[in-house]
Amino acid sequence: MSSCAAPAGSPCRTGRGRVAAQYHTARFRLVPRLAKALAVPVPPLRRPGSAWAELPRPAAACAVLAGHVRIGYARASTARQSLDPQIDALRASGVTRVFAEKISTRALTRPELDKAVALAREIRASGAAVTIVVHEHKRLGRGIELAALAEQLRADGIGLEFLTGELQGSHDPSGIVFTVLAAMSGSEREYIRDRTLEGHESARARGKSIGGAAVTDDAMLAAALHLRGQEMSLRDIAARLIIATGKKKGQHPSPATVMRMLREHDEKTAAAAAAG
Repeated sequence: MSSCAAPAGSPCRTGRGRVAAQYHTARFRLVPRLAKALAVPVPPLRRPGSAWAELPRPAAACAVLAGHVRIGYARASTARQSLDPQIDALRASGVTRVFAEKISTRALTRPELDKAVALAREIRASGAAVTIVVHEHKRLGRGIELAALAEQLRADGIGLEFLTGELQGSHDPSGIVFTVLAAMSGSEREYIRDRTLEGHESARARGKSIGGAAVTDDAMLAAALHLRGQEMSLRDIAARLIIATGKKKGQHPSPATVMRMLREHDEKTAAAAAAG
C-alpha cells in the first residue's frame, strides 16, 4: 500500500498523504465518481475462460468512412465456361480485386465467395465502405438463397451491386422489390426444368429418343469388356475404342461414356441372373 504513487489529496490518499486502504485498488468502487468510470459493460463474447479476441470497434455516429473498396465475384457453373467476360466487366466497373471460381450454385460451400465475404467484413471493420460487385445476380445465387445472402451482407454493412440482369444496380436487400425479384429468379430455373421434363415425357410417349446420337454399339461393348478383363483403366479403354457412326465417327469415346456403357451392361447382366 505504501508504494502508491498517487499525490496527497487524491481519492486513494488522505489529506495528509497517507494511503487510505479502504479506497485503494479494488475498492475504488466505493468512491462514487470512480464507480461510474469503472462501470464498463463486458461483451457477452468475452466470458471468463474464453480466448481473448479483439471485437470490431463501433464507428462513431459522426465518423466519415475512409474510402470505398469494391470487391468483385465471378462464377461459372462448368469448367468449359469462360470467366473472362465477367472479370473484364468487373475490372471496368472499378473493382480492385476479383474472386473467381467454377462451381455450381447448388454447391453447399463456395470457397472463393467465402473469401470475398470475409475480406469485405475485414475491410468494413477497419472503417472503410465496401461493396461486393457481381456481373449478374445469377452468378451469386437464386431465390431465397440469394435473398438470405444479401440480407446477411446488409447486416454486416456491406453493399451489393449487380452490373447487368433483372437486379442491375445497387439494391436494398430488406426492400420488398429485391425480395420479390430474387424469389422470381429462383422460380425461373424450376420452371425451365419442369418444362424440359414435360417435353421429354411427351417425346418418349411418341416414341422419340431423348439426347444426342448414340456413340456406343455392341461391337464397342464387346471390345470394352475384353479390355476391362485385362484390368485396363477406363481412360486406356476409351483411348483404344473408336466410334463407328454419327457425327463423332472416328473419334474416341470419353471415359465417362465407357463407364456408363459398362455399368449398364453389368446392371442388365445382374438383373437377368436374378430373374433366372
